[in-house]
Amino acid sequence: MRTPGKAISGTAVAAALAALMSGCGTDESGHTTAPARPVGAVAPDLGRPGQLVFRQGGTGPTAGRLAVVRLAGAPGAPVVTSPNSRTITETPCVRVHTAGGTGVCLTVERKAVAQTYAIVLDERGRRSHLFPVEGTPSRAQVSASGRMISWTTFVEGHNYQSKNLSTRTGVFDRRTGRLWLDLEKFRLLQDGRRNWSADLNYWGVTFTRDDDRFYATARTKERTYLVEGRVSTRTMRTLRTNLECPSLSPDGTRLAFKKATGDPARPWRLHVLDLRTMRETALAERASVDDQAVWIDDRTVGYGLLRGGGTDVWTVPADGTGAPRLLLADAFSPAATR
Repeated sequence: MRTPGKAISGTAVAAALAALMSGCGTDESGHTTAPARPVGAVAPDLGRPGQLVFRQGGTGPTAGRLAVVRLAGAPGAPVVTSPNSRTITETPCVRVHTAGGTGVCLTVERKAVAQTYAIVLDERGRRSHLFPVEGTPSRAQVSASGRMISWTTFVEGHNYQSKNLSTRTGVFDRRTGRLWLDLEKFRLLQDGRRNWSADLNYWGVTFTRDDDRFYATARTKERTYLVEGRVSTRTMRTLRTNLECPSLSPDGTRLAFKKATGDPARPWRLHVLDLRTMRETALAERASVDDQAVWIDDRTVGYGLLRGGGTDVWTVPADGTGAPRLLLADAFSPAATR
């Protein structure tokens, strides 16, 4: 088991990304993890509350597939009812998220030139839309209502520390059918003036309850910013610096995010931003987490954490107290259904 505070190196990040793409996994001692037992062709109920939807880790025929397991426990103390009773589908996903009975799966088709697709799923896990997108899967989120879907891919660079980083962030409106394949087509206002920089990159979108307003990360001139935008006007404005991969709490009052530390051994630390007071709270997880955290409930933040060549899902209290807790081994890209 991981010791909280253990540093994750850049080499480990690259190795784990390769493992996510291949479906391989090893534990901290280098031993291959046991694969989950296949359950055959099944359809997940993405609209059912009280579930954790995730990407199955480990090795074997089920690795890299969309999976579901039941959640229980009081608010602030989520537990998986039976970790070995996962419902594992035939849908391959590098990154997955679900909300409001809608899912999004980023998958890669292996051929002479690998092709990434953003697949929109209905509440029964059936494909409703498919979009070819450029790059390597990185982030994905669905709005609470299930209407708005967003995803981010790496076009250049393999992590968010890369000097040659280039990303593409897309947004799809299920109700209107509107699709924006690149958030860079929106206007960014910085200190009230239009930012025309050619090096702008965006990632990590999270939507508010009205399905129009959103938060995301922008980077330009090697600085990152929290931006607030509106799909209806295709505009964004910067709010503050050094805030990446925001994720809005279920009550809409806080953002979980990762903050750059300046320490190469631990590049990021999870924080929560109170949107009313703009006060930041560092969370108890001291390991570097390169993930767009999710909210398991209003008191609990969940995230994927690299473990050797594989990944696990951990949780930590959202108020900065307590300690990290393992929620589910051999799993990644979690989303809790409510």
